[in-house]
Amino acid sequence: MRWGPGAQHLSWLTARPFAHRGLHDRARGIIENTASAVATAIEHGYAIEVDLQRTGDGEAVVFHDAILERLTNGEGAVAAHSLRQLQQLSITGSRDRIQSLDELLDQVQGRAALVLELKSLWDGCGPLEQRVARALSGYRGPVAVMSFDPDSVAALAHYGPRLVRGFTCSIDGEVTDGEHLSAARRRAVSTPAILEQLAPDFIAHQVRSLPSPLSRWARRHGRPVLTWTVRSASDRRQASLFADQMIFEGFTP
Repeated sequence: MRWGPGAQHLSWLTARPFAHRGLHDRARGIIENTASAVATAIEHGYAIEVDLQRTGDGEAVVFHDAILERLTNGEGAVAAHSLRQLQQLSITGSRDRIQSLDELLDQVQGRAALVLELKSLWDGCGPLEQRVARALSGYRGPVAVMSFDPDSVAALAHYGPRLVRGFTCSIDGEVTDGEHLSAARRRAVSTPAILEQLAPDFIAHQVRSLPSPLSRWARRHGRPVLTWTVRSASDRRQASLFADQMIFEGFTP
């Protein structure tokens, strides 16, 4: 079964709150984007949002940062290491190791809705999107893929035309790991014109800049609006007013 808009309505995408990077709690040794965080989210009945980075040997791993130092005992760029090298590292404060995308899918097995955010290096796209599309082609569960980088979203349409695709966005052009982008590029990814171009199945919008022309475009065109990252009571109010589901962190709704 394809869990896309052509085969099934996207009600699964908004049915349950998404645990941001899994349901993590550093004080309990449950670190973001690990198998433990994923397992805890499943146990509590939440949907799951995690990040994917590409490795030096063309694989995909569940990891947020482009570099290793914040969360592991390794050094340097994720993309400079092979999958085997990355899986030999220790995650600080945890017994977990870095998961591959294939391991994540084997763990979840359709028991929770997944949103996979592809982290872009903003240097052209293709290898990560192709690897993700290949991995998801045989997956039997509700899953969607999104990115801040419009080139990544377009590449997903090419390599996985049956995938549910989302565009991650903000009214002020804030993008993860894209601080080097020019002012013109930031404007280009923060206006409805980019949505007209990409025609995503949904958007994931920064909560504190809702509502916006981007979220209004999505509502007008019948596209679900997820919102990130909901951490406070005021964030929850914004989400309830202007989004269809939240991506949350730091509490259990």
